[in-house]
Amino acid sequence: MRNIAIIFRRELVSYFATPLAYVFIVIFLALAGALAFFVGNFFERGQADLQPFFSFHPWLYLVLIPALAMRLWAEERKSGTIELFLTLPISMTEAVVGKFLASWAFAGIALALTFPFWITVNYLGNPDNGVIVASYIASFLMAGAFLAIGACLSAMTKNQVIAFVVTAAVCFLFTVSGSQIVLGFLKGWAPQALIDTAANFSFLTHFNAIVRGVIDLRDAVFFLSVIVFFLYANAIVVDLKKAE
Repeated sequence: MRNIAIIFRRELVSYFATPLAYVFIVIFLALAGALAFFVGNFFERGQADLQPFFSFHPWLYLVLIPALAMRLWAEERKSGTIELFLTLPISMTEAVVGKFLASWAFAGIALALTFPFWITVNYLGNPDNGVIVASYIASFLMAGAFLAIGACLSAMTKNQVIAFVVTAAVCFLFTVSGSQIVLGFLKGWAPQALIDTAANFSFLTHFNAIVRGVIDLRDAVFFLSVIVFFLYANAIVVDLKKAE
C-alpha cells in the first residue's frame, strides 16, 4: 500500500503540473453545464432533480476520459521512461494500480467540482438527495471503468492519438451494447445467449439503473469487475511491452 500511495501521489501531482488538469476540468464543467441547461432543459422541466445533468455523463466521458487515459502508459513508452519507472522497487501491480487510482481520483475531483449543480437544485426545490448521491456514485464508477479500459489500451501503443481513438471506440461499444441499434443487429441471426450477454455489458443499462436511485449490488459489481479485468490486462500488456 505504501508503494501504491507513493505512485498515486506522484501521478496525481503530475496532472496539476501541466495545463492538462485545468483544461480538462474547465471543459468538463463547461460542457456538463451547457448540456444540462440548454440541451437537457434543466429549468424548463420544472422538476427538482439532476436527471438532465447526469444523463449526459456517459457521452461526456466518451470524449474526455480517453483524453485523460491516453497518456497513462503511451507517454511513458514514447519517452522511454517506462523502463526506468519499472526498475523502481515496486511490483507491476503496484505500478498499474497506483497510476489508475491517480487518474480515477483526478476524474473524481472534476466530478466533485460540479457540486454547485447540487446546491442549485436544492435551492430551487426539494430533490431526493439519495438519488443524487446514487447518481454521483454511478458516474464515478463509470468513469473508473472507462479509465481502466483506457489505461489498458494506452499500454498497447506509444502513440497517444491512437490510444485516444481506440479507447473512445471501445468505450462506445461498451456504452451502446444494450441499445436497440446493437440488439437489433444481433436479432435474427445471433443466439439469445449472445444477445443477452451484449445487453448485460451495456454501461448505459447499469448506469441508468443506479441513477434511478437504486444501487443494486449487481450494477456496482459490474463496473468494479470491468475495472479489475482491464487493470489485470493492463499489467500483462505493460509486462509484455516494457522492453519495446
